Amino acid sequence: MTSWTRSLAVYADRRVLSILFLGFSSGLPLLLVYGTLSAWLTEAGLSLTVVGLFSWASTAYAFKWLWSPLVDRLPLPPFTHLFGQRRGWMLASQLLVAGAMLGLGASDPAANVWVTAGWAVVLAFASATQDIVIDAYRVEILEEEKLGAGAGNIVLGYRLAMLASGGGALVIADAAGWFWAYAAMAALMGVGMLTVLLNREPERPNLGRSAVEEARAEAWIERHGHLGHRTSRGLGWLYGAVVLPLTDFFGRKHWLVILLFIALYKYGDALLGVMANPFYIEIGFTKTEIGVVSKSYGVVMTIVGGLLGGVLVAKLGIMRSLLVCGVLQAVSNLVFVAQALAGPDVRVLMVTISAENLASGMGTAAFVAYLSSLCNLAYTATQYALVSSFMAFARTFFASGGGWLADQVDWVTYFLISTAAAVPGLVLLLWMMRLFPRETRQVRVAALAEDD
Repeated sequence: MTSWTRSLAVYADRRVLSILFLGFSSGLPLLLVYGTLSAWLTEAGLSLTVVGLFSWASTAYAFKWLWSPLVDRLPLPPFTHLFGQRRGWMLASQLLVAGAMLGLGASDPAANVWVTAGWAVVLAFASATQDIVIDAYRVEILEEEKLGAGAGNIVLGYRLAMLASGGGALVIADAAGWFWAYAAMAALMGVGMLTVLLNREPERPNLGRSAVEEARAEAWIERHGHLGHRTSRGLGWLYGAVVLPLTDFFGRKHWLVILLFIALYKYGDALLGVMANPFYIEIGFTKTEIGVVSKSYGVVMTIVGGLLGGVLVAKLGIMRSLLVCGVLQAVSNLVFVAQALAGPDVRVLMVTISAENLASGMGTAAFVAYLSSLCNLAYTATQYALVSSFMAFARTFFASGGGWLADQVDWVTYFLISTAAAVPGLVLLLWMMRLFPRETRQVRVAALAEDD
């Protein structure tokens, strides 16, 4: 068996395979509070202004880091007692997601839009909570060399779920009505629930030192705050759940460099993505051509790229995989230069989409593996929610200037600039690889588990 075959075998691991089904469960709700719901609201006769305002329901995904410490530390009776901290929260959030889907499907936006809005908010909140705990579970059950494969399977499961909750739900709604479309999606949540029941709770480290720090904070608050034992105990718990994860991360050597790298690694990719559709339309492609090649075939190539990225991480390790995938992402931007020169040639578009989506999928798998490796197993849910939210914010921030830039230059120049935008992240990555070794999660957990 060759080394590449052994690397590919990482997808046969039971735990990696379980991530595929959890990714499916994670991806089901998104379109039901966004694209699919928008179609329903439009059909119900609501104004486009109201339809647009419903997008606020999805802001729960951007702010999930706010309640991630609760998912990390708070017991959830009786689920935690029966299934453990991670599996209990997963199962509870999945049941809430399924219930919210049924409630949303049973509402009538034409008769009472506020009831529909309320269920949409509940669904988004439950879905974001599920994402928090699935990410934490994925990081905790996989060894570092399997984090890339886990990321690849998350992408695959998520994309399959979006096909079900997007096109699938619309077909069911057309045939049987909106309630049955949402009820069918609620039934499909059983995939994730069954996966939780068939898998074991991950082992959590014995955090002796973390408990000592929390007890010290509780005692200090009780001595100086005059708040009473119960209040002091609650504030001490908050210190352990919120402050310690932050001090652990920001107490690391080179934490600022790590954040800068997180912000810059996908810079070129962000500039490309935000202007891709306007570019296709402006140079003369039809909406059908864009839909078939970019949105359908492109999804397949993204999935393939994600799976290949997982194999690469297993073969080369996270840091070298980031370098290879980062270079491929930058080079794929140059293919858009050829597309701009060729014009609306579908054959060239196939090559362009193949290169860009494949490289982007590989880069995403390696990058998610890197973000996962940054998490201390003591505070997985909190720290992953923080770094992934920061990554999403940085991508949005950098992409926001893409439209202005495209207005100032021609498309060839724009894509050359987007290629150059990938360079700072790659230079920083090379510096990181040479000048400081990255600590392993196990070392940091061992330090927290020490007793004073």
